[in-house]
Amino acid sequence: MFISIDQIKESLKHLEKVDSFWGITFLKFKQLRLPVGNTIEVSLHSEIEDFVEKYYKPCKESAYFYRYFGLPKTKWIKLNRYVGYLEKMQPFSKEHFIAALIHQIDEDAWGWKDNYIEILKSCLYKNQVIPLFHLAVWIYREKEWSSETTPESIIQNFKNEFLLNEQEINQLFDISIPEGINRNQLFQDKVVSWKELKTVIGKPPDILPEEGTLTYLEIQGVGAAKKLCFEPAERLSLITGDNGLGKTFLLECAWWALTGQWANLPAYPTQTASEDEPVITFEISGDSESDIESISYDWQLQRWNEIKNRSTIPGLLIYARVDGSFAVWDTAKQYLSSPSRIRNIDKKPLPFVFTKDELWNGQKDENANTFINGLLQDWIQWQSRPDKYPFDTLVKVLERLSPPEQGDLGILKPGEPVRLPYDAREIPTIEHPYGTVPIIHASAGVQRIITMAYLIVWAYEEHKIQSKLIRREPQKRMVILVDELEAHLHPQWQRAILPALLDTRDDLASDLQVQIMVATHSPLVMASVEPRFDARVDKLFSLELVKSDLLGNEVQIEELPFIRQGVVDYWLMSDVFKLRHSRSLEAEKAIEAAKVLQLSDNPNSEDVARVSNDLARYLSEDDRFWPRWIYFAEQHGVHL
Repeated sequence: MFISIDQIKESLKHLEKVDSFWGITFLKFKQLRLPVGNTIEVSLHSEIEDFVEKYYKPCKESAYFYRYFGLPKTKWIKLNRYVGYLEKMQPFSKEHFIAALIHQIDEDAWGWKDNYIEILKSCLYKNQVIPLFHLAVWIYREKEWSSETTPESIIQNFKNEFLLNEQEINQLFDISIPEGINRNQLFQDKVVSWKELKTVIGKPPDILPEEGTLTYLEIQGVGAAKKLCFEPAERLSLITGDNGLGKTFLLECAWWALTGQWANLPAYPTQTASEDEPVITFEISGDSESDIESISYDWQLQRWNEIKNRSTIPGLLIYARVDGSFAVWDTAKQYLSSPSRIRNIDKKPLPFVFTKDELWNGQKDENANTFINGLLQDWIQWQSRPDKYPFDTLVKVLERLSPPEQGDLGILKPGEPVRLPYDAREIPTIEHPYGTVPIIHASAGVQRIITMAYLIVWAYEEHKIQSKLIRREPQKRMVILVDELEAHLHPQWQRAILPALLDTRDDLASDLQVQIMVATHSPLVMASVEPRFDARVDKLFSLELVKSDLLGNEVQIEELPFIRQGVVDYWLMSDVFKLRHSRSLEAEKAIEAAKVLQLSDNPNSEDVARVSNDLARYLSEDDRFWPRWIYFAEQHGVHL
């Protein structure tokens, strides 16, 4: 048996007011049998290093050791800093613990003074003795115990190992057993792993968070749903549902969970939410670890509490928002060069939401620092470089995102830049079958695809540059969120855009892992992914308004099986869109009236004639309903 993570977490609370001297230096000196009234030679650095390595190095890959004690502001510290501080320390008062030792600076002789216990007792924080059991819990967190072990035997083991005498125990330590402790809380079957422990104490500063993607999102007391649980797929998540049920809201919350920042207005709790109800829980999972956070709402400050101490961070994020703006989050800029790392608490966060105008024309701050050159400038610069890099990548992405070749526009192929009247800039162009068009004059759909292609290439290239500047490897994960992917796109394009988006990673890096979340109303988008949908890495979701006896109407999210419909019409009438017919509303009403007549016992010829006229008015001549109706109408004296 091993001491449990729950007990470690509880015991650490009781050590918050204990000076690190008691848990490190004192215990090591006791192990070394430091004499009283005399000195012995002690290589303090090596002795403390061995002790710290054994008991205070929970993360073996780090150069830092952990001081769980609450008095130091810095929990993670390097060994040289601690030992150097100890070796050079002089007592500034008789109540300082160093006053209990016989020692001269720059000498290796150490010993206890005759009255060391009296002096050490005066150093206790507010005269509170050291909780021996809780100290032992930390020291013995990796020790295996027998099934007969009791809290008393843990305390006795600690006293024996560190050679504590009766006077020290009586005056410096509290050896009582905490009330209410039980074996189920005290022990667990396996030794506490670093993965478990870091959820309690955090990670050292030299261990970077692992890259991950969003694997779970739970929203409670916020938005249209009382509680919404969303488990995105590894590769593609398709999100459908009627207007107003929360598709955009879900993407906004996914963005916040990944970045800790809202792309627009924050999501506020509902008016009927209880004080402790508004909570957003999410999980970001990497290859070897995951980070689960539950963030509550602060009613007094009217904001969500901050997300801290991530063990996993998202990769590069791109969010195509429905209003035409785009959000970009580069962890190399936002996390690895964060204020906490560069010690500049006044540094403003980098902008990450760009309007279409800023994306095309660039953005600068009040000090003329450039955040993004903009599509127009970057396109020309990239195109004019001798090596055409990364322009060649942009060309590939544009070609991949282009409408099918049989479409009227064909492939989006860059042309030569042009000058326009009253504009000193060179303007990029696109070659259409009917001629070369400056991109500022292109259609809304073409401009949106051009912007998306540029942003994907720009964001990834900027990430590689920033990673090189901070001496880090570029991340291998990208998350793309798209709201209403079909916006402004012709049906031919709707049928091709999502498969193309799935393949863009091949134009950036072969080892890049991309997670895509798409909100859509388009049956053509659904049909387009039929050949590519893989249930192992892809999911289909639908937001539904469900009637509840207790809560009235409420919104729920449901994962639907992806059933290939084959024909776009069938997607409209599937469980995804739930239309009764793929016709006009008038045609639907006429057909439903015809069905009622067909099921009635004695339909009269006048009603049959009236319905026949409606059908003739609203249905096409080759509608598949006609054979069924014509036979029925003739049976009742109506000939068409």
